[in-house]
Amino acid sequence: MDSEFWKTRWQNNEIGFHQDEVNLHLEQYWDQLGVAEGGTIFVPLCGKSRDMLWLRSQGYRVIGVELSELAVEQFFSENEIAAERSSQEGFERWESDGLVVLCGDFFDLTANDLIDVAAIYDRASLVALPVEMRERYATHLKAITPDGAKSLLVTLDYPQQEMSGPPFAVDDGEVRRLFADSEIEMVQEIDVLAENPQFAKRGVTSMVERLYRLS
Repeated sequence: MDSEFWKTRWQNNEIGFHQDEVNLHLEQYWDQLGVAEGGTIFVPLCGKSRDMLWLRSQGYRVIGVELSELAVEQFFSENEIAAERSSQEGFERWESDGLVVLCGDFFDLTANDLIDVAAIYDRASLVALPVEMRERYATHLKAITPDGAKSLLVTLDYPQQEMSGPPFAVDDGEVRRLFADSEIEMVQEIDVLAENPQFAKRGVTSMVERLYRLS
């Protein structure tokens, strides 16, 4: 899975992973991270997620990174946000009133890009990557975010042999292995197959969503 895969998905509007509404988990559990108002939140592989607008509305500064320029353009145009565009060390930087989206490859980010980050919100990043890329993702994420940054992580788990991702299945054991140097608390585990009939139609017989707090 390379960068062209995701660019093609956006060009073909194959974005079933996108949610038009703010994620309920974010609204219910974000306060448990205890991030001070005014802190900077990092949203990796952000797409055109409206979750970034919710975070900004709560008084946070938000930094997202997204590979697809089309996704970034749609985010700002669909939400009627005027953005100032500039270059930032290999990225195209889109900025507007406490909201920054860096258009480029997540793996090109450095610690200097995220120097003030207090927390990470990952709803669709880890599950977007195949197993051979997830360890690289977790290692790079830890390398570029400050020590002490907290995380809210959402995963999906299902029999991987029943469907080719994305989204990919990530079980509890893998989360604990990838982030073994963090304190990990599973705060919710729910069966979500009934509310995702598109996966049942593809042959998935069970699907569990888990929400984690990492620190």
